[in-house]
Amino acid sequence: MSELPGIVVTGASGRMGQMLIRIIRESDRARLVGAIERSGHEWVGQDVGRAMGGADCGVIVTDEPLEAFAKAQAVIDFTAPEATLEFAKLAAQARAVHVIGTTGMSDEQIAKLEPAARHAPIVRAGNMSLGVNLLTQLTRQVAAALGEEFDIEVIEAHHRHKVDAPSGTALMLGEAAAEGRGVALEDVSDRGRDGITGARKPGDIGFVAVRGGDIVGEHDVLFAGEGERIILRHVATDRAIFARGALRAALWGQDKGPGQYDMIDVLGLRRD
Repeated sequence: MSELPGIVVTGASGRMGQMLIRIIRESDRARLVGAIERSGHEWVGQDVGRAMGGADCGVIVTDEPLEAFAKAQAVIDFTAPEATLEFAKLAAQARAVHVIGTTGMSDEQIAKLEPAARHAPIVRAGNMSLGVNLLTQLTRQVAAALGEEFDIEVIEAHHRHKVDAPSGTALMLGEAAAEGRGVALEDVSDRGRDGITGARKPGDIGFVAVRGGDIVGEHDVLFAGEGERIILRHVATDRAIFARGALRAALWGQDKGPGQYDMIDVLGLRRD
């Protein structure tokens, strides 16, 4: 058991944090060695199993990440952009694989991960599910095959508590569509329409965000042409798919050198 990779979960009390802890504890390929929460959180100092409403599991929630990371081979992080940047520095010091599922990171923030990636592997993805990453590949291929006479819209829906929009997955799909067309997403992105907006600009990639209820995650990529439409769709009904994907990424990264990777690498879908 002690030879299994040790994993630390940041944001332990959050929805994804708790799901990750359950998935890791159920796994026969990894072990939970740490759980992180912010200073002052009521979980700090408690056994994470008991804090989650179950039996003690021997892992005490801490607000000292470096100490926890030093005992781990991987860190799985679904928190907030600024917290993720700090965790990246500490994971690099510990030479631990840093799996980042945090969404809402700006291009500037993503660029700040580069120094940490020189010292340890970072696996970052807007979505950790197998299905979504296959959808990403399909989106790139369809966009490359169709011309600008097909308008592209990325439509996503999530629960009412999600704080960023468009979702990281929607942006990942938009990037794939833009790559397929050989353009930069920032040059063709249309993220808001309200009032008299005028006609749709040819070549734009539009985004629509829906928030409500307990929707786990739904993503459609619509290619709308004259007289026909192509719709690529992924529907998540259980957030455990993201936790399982993140664990897979953490295990995959164990024999990888420093650098930045994504789920396409993890799943072996990279095409040179």
